[in-house]
Amino acid sequence: MSSQELVDLVNDDDQIVGRAIRSDCHGNPDLIHRSVHVLLFNSKLQLLLQKRSASKDIQPGKWDSSVGGHLELGEDYLTAAKREMHEELGVTGIALTGLYASKIRNEIESENIYTYLAIYDGEIEFAVDEIDEVRFWCADEIELALGHGCFTPNFEEEWQMFSDWSRKYQADSGERALCAGDSFPDLFRSLRGTDEA
Repeated sequence: MSSQELVDLVNDDDQIVGRAIRSDCHGNPDLIHRSVHVLLFNSKLQLLLQKRSASKDIQPGKWDSSVGGHLELGEDYLTAAKREMHEELGVTGIALTGLYASKIRNEIESENIYTYLAIYDGEIEFAVDEIDEVRFWCADEIELALGHGCFTPNFEEEWQMFSDWSRKYQADSGERALCAGDSFPDLFRSLRGTDEA
């Protein structure tokens, strides 16, 4: 998506109220717009993170969510997630499971975000113009690196939201924590083959 493309503007309830040039949304927190994140795990329950290109205007060289991007005009979250998976990682045809909606509000931007989870062990062909590197991280590695300038602030917020969600899942299901050596076998079994918003 070009920085000059139009995106839908929304209110706090995620209802479309107008449109704006995407680049105008960054730097103007009054312009609430939509974005999507995908947390892509492998079957070892390691999370793929992407290192943002050093040429990016925002947070260059920082590790970020597996996939993230803005919705195009009139696009829904699931369609955007699939499009971004293809554009950023070259991944298509895998099931995405909707996890949660969230909001980011800061001095730079205001976004309504929907986060999906996917499981994938195939080839990754990342967009070299947007991403410098990708690699899988275990939860313990992420926890140790938090707060040291390694990750984007948005990913650190995303990780906290995912951690909160996973603790709730564990409490509801009796599963163990997501950390090195542990797993969510029932969760990941249940997610295979789903595709939901």
